[in-house]
Amino acid sequence: MFIQTQETPNPNSLKFLPGKRVSNDGPYEFLNVNQTEIPLLKNILSINGVTGIFLSEDFLSINKIQDEKWENIKHIVISHLNEFYDEGNEFIINKKTQLTDSNDYGEIENKIIKILETKIRPAVARDGGDITFKEFKDGKVTVMLKGSCSGCPSSTLTLKQGVQNLLCHYIPEVKEVLAV
Repeated sequence: MFIQTQETPNPNSLKFLPGKRVSNDGPYEFLNVNQTEIPLLKNILSINGVTGIFLSEDFLSINKIQDEKWENIKHIVISHLNEFYDEGNEFIINKKTQLTDSNDYGEIENKIIKILETKIRPAVARDGGDITFKEFKDGKVTVMLKGSCSGCPSSTLTLKQGVQNLLCHYIPEVKEVLAV
């Protein structure tokens, strides 16, 4: 199996593309070994210098501390992934959970979520990350950045010039976008 890697705008995050499905249950982020019981993820999170894993439908992004070099991490992650898929596993996360509760969002929140899902999330995913809606209050949209976007030096620029401009253009009630 050939696992490709792809650099992201965040120098401390690397995108791994196994050529197979990674999650069939939406995006997940794990920041420490105690957050999961999945042996593969525990093994990767135990690699010296690894600070988090973000899993999407067809890729995973690994974040590391700044002082650790990718050549010390990359081959170990690829080895773990190869072993996992060679054992016949189809997905890293393979559980069909119920959709989150309906949250009874209003018209503006639903518009924000639709724009995030259709126009912004695919672009953010290309860079190895994810963006999710948290709240809309007093003209301010709060989002959560995950994966490569979390801690990326250019995430503030992306948030203000990309996400904020797009949301303000389509939804006049939006005045600012903030990340938590």
